[in-house]
Amino acid sequence: MKRREEMTLVERLYVVEILKGFCITFGNLVRNFVTFLMLTVGLKKRNEADWAATIEYPDEWMPYSPGYRGRHRLTLDESGAIKCTSCFLCATACPAKCIYIEPAEHDDPNIEKFPHRYEIDTLLCIYCGYCVEACPVDAIRMDTGIHPEIYPPDPRAFIEDKETLMKRSRILEDKGPEALFREHLERMRAIEKRPFDHSTDAPQL
Repeated sequence: MKRREEMTLVERLYVVEILKGFCITFGNLVRNFVTFLMLTVGLKKRNEADWAATIEYPDEWMPYSPGYRGRHRLTLDESGAIKCTSCFLCATACPAKCIYIEPAEHDDPNIEKFPHRYEIDTLLCIYCGYCVEACPVDAIRMDTGIHPEIYPPDPRAFIEDKETLMKRSRILEDKGPEALFREHLERMRAIEKRPFDHSTDAPQL
């Protein structure tokens, strides 16, 4: 992707751009409100306005696009070991500073170091994908196709450790992305049925 760095004079004034954004937002509001009124009085059939329908997630869902940046995972090599070399490029590129890495020496003399601890604070993460682009060994990806879940009211529950990130890669390799998403939906449905019951929470995906 080639990003345009120079802005025109009108864009630098911002006023026109703000008005354009306001028109788009207000136009969507009016369009959806008129559609709702037409559906209410019976002037429009519901199947003619599927684009305005509410998706009852997690009982219903729409497929995500292939480029969707979902939850992170740490990739594994052929032997099942973590690919990460603790180079800190992902943590350096992260604008939210949500990645913590604690390197350690590896038992294999051919491997310089590996992450003894690798944690992502999802309360801080903005899911920009910079960590994926910065990694020189393809050790971290965001192609899981699932989004963050609802956790107990404890900030520590939002920190994803190395084992959790590696587990997603194993599930994708063994069962495929459909199984990972299905387990994610089952967990979300259980949370929806018992939103305040955290005693039977399964491990996060």
